[in-house]
Amino acid sequence: MRSVRAKAALGATVVVAVALVAAGLALLWALQTSLKDQAGLQAEVTARETAVAIAAGRPVDLSDGEDRPLQIVDEDGHVRRASEGLEAITGTGSTEVTPRPAPDGRGDGDRNAGERDADDDEGGDEADDDPEPGRVSTKDARLHDGTATFDGDRADYRFAAVEVTPPGEDAGTLTVYAGAPLASEREAVETARSALLVGLPVLLVVVGGVTWLTTRRALRPVEDIRSEMAAITHSEDLSRRVPEPDSQDEVARLARTTNETLAALEASVERQRRFVADASHELRSPIASLRTQLEVGAAHPELLDVPGAVADTVRLQQLAADLLLLARLDAGERAGRTRIDLGALVREEVSQRAQDAMPVTVDGSPGTAPQALEVEGSRSQLARVLGNLLDNAQRHARASVTVSVRREAGNVVLRVADDGAGVPEEERERIFERFVRLDDARTRDEGGAGLGLAIARDVAGRHGGGLTVRRSPEGGALFELRLPGV
Repeated sequence: MRSVRAKAALGATVVVAVALVAAGLALLWALQTSLKDQAGLQAEVTARETAVAIAAGRPVDLSDGEDRPLQIVDEDGHVRRASEGLEAITGTGSTEVTPRPAPDGRGDGDRNAGERDADDDEGGDEADDDPEPGRVSTKDARLHDGTATFDGDRADYRFAAVEVTPPGEDAGTLTVYAGAPLASEREAVETARSALLVGLPVLLVVVGGVTWLTTRRALRPVEDIRSEMAAITHSEDLSRRVPEPDSQDEVARLARTTNETLAALEASVERQRRFVADASHELRSPIASLRTQLEVGAAHPELLDVPGAVADTVRLQQLAADLLLLARLDAGERAGRTRIDLGALVREEVSQRAQDAMPVTVDGSPGTAPQALEVEGSRSQLARVLGNLLDNAQRHARASVTVSVRREAGNVVLRVADDGAGVPEEERERIFERFVRLDDARTRDEGGAGLGLAIARDVAGRHGGGLTVRRSPEGGALFELRLPGV
């Protein structure tokens, strides 16, 4: 199943089905329990009414058998009275349905009022001795499920058992079993079950259909994004953008992120194209000059400009090294994890330039411990940054170049200042772009290829720092390299 719509519809249907089945089962159980409790309450009411009549010595009506089956059982488990027409019974104290006479006629609780009055008249002398009154148990009725058969029809009942003591000193304890039919409970549960079995599939079809349509509508913008991305891939036109929905949901954010990715990719490809074009241009000049000198030298050895050929070769070597470093940086090369004393690195680099025409002065930082100027990174890359900054300063300075290293707020700050013409404020960000030089000359001179500052800023960023330029106190340019200290 590859369609997201189908998966969503199926998943929603399964979840709803499980929930409905669980809810249906709980409903049926609650309905059955409630109806059985009602039947038990009805049975208990009938049993207590019958027990009260027996305790009062009143006659008991046993004619309504099918609606309220009754059975009165003595302490020995013998049936004293039973509903008329009762053929069989289960779930009570006895399965007997034929009453047995009470021994010595005591405690049967079934004499009518006329007989009792006659006895009272005949025994006038004894009428003054009132018999002990009957008592009905106050305990909760015991409930049991059972069956009763009338006219060959067997039905389920809920029986309640209540104990009673008839009037008389020697009356034993009787148990009254009264039943309430469970047919209505069975019918109600069966009706609810049938309704659930019919309604559940219909409801699941509705849920699946609605989920399918809703998911289809929700995923329509995703399909539009996919089709536009396919068209962009086919046409290779990175200037195109995917449609962005007006909503603020996840699909809209996906579209915006996709367009941002396309914009970044377009910019990256454009930078790559400019890089290739500029690199080709920069390589063409020294290669052409070197070829010309070699061809002249081959034809006229006495005219060979060996120093010029060596200079062109060195320039080619430096340019190739810069291009290789930029390629590694663009490929995501991580900076090293070596501790470097930036102060010692500055002193070492400056000492190698002692014979340069433009002198470089190190502005010391007295009182600063050597370890306070340590940073973490790649020594070769940081040395390249320092060298590029010093080359740029010497190229534009009039009389002096000053280097200083200090610790400031947890960072190690390297500053290279010159007394040249400086960098115009509107050009202070553009000079860090690749192959950008403020002079227009692209011949073999001392202007460089325009890669030094771009390399310096890239390396600074990959070391967790930054490189900026502003005006120096001497009026020239002040380049500031800020790296996190260790």
